[in-house]
Amino acid sequence: MGIVNLTDDSFFEGSRFASDADGSASLLSKVEEMIGQGADMIDMGGCSTRPGSTPVSIGTEWERLEGALKAVRSHFPDIPLSVDSFRAEIIRRSFDAVGPITANDVSGAADPLMLKTVSELSLPYIATFPFGGDPVEFFSEFSKKAKKEGIGDWILDPGLGFGKTIRENWRILRDLPRLRLFHRPILVGLSRKSMLTSPLGISAGDALCASAAANLIALQKGADILRVHDVKEAFQVIKLYRLSTEDNISE
Repeated sequence: MGIVNLTDDSFFEGSRFASDADGSASLLSKVEEMIGQGADMIDMGGCSTRPGSTPVSIGTEWERLEGALKAVRSHFPDIPLSVDSFRAEIIRRSFDAVGPITANDVSGAADPLMLKTVSELSLPYIATFPFGGDPVEFFSEFSKKAKKEGIGDWILDPGLGFGKTIRENWRILRDLPRLRLFHRPILVGLSRKSMLTSPLGISAGDALCASAAANLIALQKGADILRVHDVKEAFQVIKLYRLSTEDNISE
């Protein structure tokens, strides 16, 4: 999953396309590059969800997202799109604008209309564990809510980096196999995050190698989807990981 942030407030400068929210050539070129490098899905968001960021209005979020979303769908009709938003109204507008998308909600369904909207539109949903504590307890409760709302297609995201200490993030990553009991695809998004940069004393811009190493750990622990800024390097990690799990390797 390649990351496209349509805001200048995201924590990693390399993923920002705030000035290209109208679907300009540079945005489309970046998406084309990601697809060519191996991205299976493009995740687009118009409101920063980095810790400490200030949410913008629904109007501003949609203004940033609408043109870019339509342009990407028009130029790349076959690539699955996810919309990174905690607002049900943005998910509904996205569906109305380009058709089926995946709702990537980092809030854990804080919007009381989110699950109802996802169910009504029959959309896949990414359920994120948005705070510290035990993710097994959270997803146990969420699975009940999803069943009640008639949501059968949902992806589990342990929410690395959201409302958690560095130690908690690494504990959750270490214990990722526990989440297999829900029999759901597991998405991990740790690309260039502070759980990598803080222990190493580096910036997000210098965390490419650390991200690759952490992505490999995530795969070894059972991750099915990697949400990344650097698609080429992540795809190389995936290819090598797959080789390490094969019994017969052809030359």
